[in-house]
Amino acid sequence: MPLHVPPAPAPALRSVLTALSSPTAVREARTPSLLGSQGPATPELPLPVHVLDRITPEGVTATRLTGWRFLIRCGDRAVAAAETKLTPDGWAFSHFFEGPYVASTERALRQAESVPQAYQPRLLSLPGLYMLTLWLHGDCTADAAAGHPAASDLLVPLAPAPPGIAAHRPHRVAELLPVLTHRVTATRLLRSPA
Repeated sequence: MPLHVPPAPAPALRSVLTALSSPTAVREARTPSLLGSQGPATPELPLPVHVLDRITPEGVTATRLTGWRFLIRCGDRAVAAAETKLTPDGWAFSHFFEGPYVASTERALRQAESVPQAYQPRLLSLPGLYMLTLWLHGDCTADAAAGHPAASDLLVPLAPAPPGIAAHRPHRVAELLPVLTHRVTATRLLRSPA
């Protein structure tokens, strides 16, 4: 079933298009794959980026939207990504980047298209675990800028995933949440002074 990719805010898309047309922005990005790409670079698949700062034993606290990420396609593959952020003046281009999360996001999105249920794709970052997931939200009509993972939503850890968590294996939030809660608690205990 096709994914229901939410539309990005028009100013966010415009800021990425402006950055792509700016030789200075592309050159200063230090993304060799974007610099060396042949043909036009186009932003595709806008995904809202949510951050989950806290997981409690009772469940997930609300997420916060931190930006929109666009995969930058040259030819038949994504070569980089562009991130936008919300500023007091509205949506603005933040930076270009490349690395394993670009290919991993593209792979996870292809896998998600074969799932029988319709989902709204988002990205969910768990900074406490250095983990990024493709969040497949079951309510395709929901505001992409708000909400929190529902128990029946799917989380697909992107590579590189933390040790012991398989990348590209979909997990229901209700199944993965206890594992993540345990991991975050253990990480906090290791970091606290004795």
